[in-house]
Amino acid sequence: MSHPAEPAAHTESASQPSVLTVRAVLFDMDGTLVDSTAIVEQVWLEFAERYGLDFSEILRTSHGVQAGDTVRRYAPAGSDIEALTAELGEMERSRTDGVIALPGAEALLAGLPDDAIALVTSADRILAEIRMQAAGLTMPSTAVTAESVTRGKPHPEGYLKAAALLGADPADVVVFEDAPAGIAAARAAGMRTVVVGEAAAGHNAELEQGLWRIPDYSAVTVTVVKDHDGGHLLTLNLP
Repeated sequence: MSHPAEPAAHTESASQPSVLTVRAVLFDMDGTLVDSTAIVEQVWLEFAERYGLDFSEILRTSHGVQAGDTVRRYAPAGSDIEALTAELGEMERSRTDGVIALPGAEALLAGLPDDAIALVTSADRILAEIRMQAAGLTMPSTAVTAESVTRGKPHPEGYLKAAALLGADPADVVVFEDAPAGIAAARAAGMRTVVVGEAAAGHNAELEQGLWRIPDYSAVTVTVVKDHDGGHLLTLNLP
């Protein structure tokens, strides 16, 4: 059962809350549920310094993208892309200091039915589990990670796969995202999209026009009711 689209999205300056009614909620991880900025920047800085690359340019284009795609884009010709990607992955997996949940993320996840939510991340499964645990967050039973797709964000494959696993039509899904690649993927999947956090370097203001925006989840509330078909109707109130 599909629901009519909500009115046009508001901006942060709007005084009235927005209400979204959906059947499934999909979350990106890094920057959306988990703040792992310090570790991500540290790893990419080491990569950039090793090969004399422009660190700021790597940061601008890598957020929300699979590590292998970034390595392939910037590594010197003749590099062993798989070995480099594996090395960077191990660096990320071994560092958890400073990894924290975004305000309100734990309460929101706890308030949503597990069979109506999914994680859709460019991280691999092991890294996703490590970071969610480090942040004190419960990993959703449904998770679409890097090894689950053939095409990473900004391609919509991951979000479409997650919706299918949850048995939800894209029109009945809302995505919480923070990165340009993820926002593009969610929009290409035909899903309503909430941009989380403050605009960061590399964010595309034009891409984000017409979307909902929240600084974090501290003022987000949810009401859950059972639908007649056994699923759930989730009503999210955004500040």
